[in-house]
Amino acid sequence: MTSLPNCPACKSEYTYEDGAMYVCPECAHEWPKVAAAADADTAFVVRDSNGNVLNEGDFITVIKDLKIKGSSSVVKVGTKVKIIRLVEGDHDIDCKIDGIGPMMLKSEFVKKA
Repeated sequence: MTSLPNCPACKSEYTYEDGAMYVCPECAHEWPKVAAAADADTAFVVRDSNGNVLNEGDFITVIKDLKIKGSSSVVKVGTKVKIIRLVEGDHDIDCKIDGIGPMMLKSEFVKKA
C-alpha cells in the first residue's frame, strides 16, 4: 500500500489519487502531485553565522551582546543555549536562556557550539 500525503487544507489522512491530482474526500480540496513532491524537497533550513546547519536540540553560543527589549538585561557574548525549536520567520530560534527565560533569537547572532 502506498503512502499518500495528508490533505494540506484539513490534514485528513483519507486522500486519494485522481489522475495527476490528489483529492481530499472530507473537504474537497484538490492539489497537484507535482506540487506535493516539490514541497517535500524544499525543507526549512536554519544556518548559524558561520553557515553551519542548525537542528533542534543543538547547543549554540551567542556571538554578540544582545539587549532584551523591554528590560535592562543583556544576553552576554559566549552564553551557551540549547535550541528547543526552529521556526520560520525573522527570529528563527526558539530557546530558553538560564536566568532570563524563554526567548527567540536570530540565527545570525549565534554559532554552533
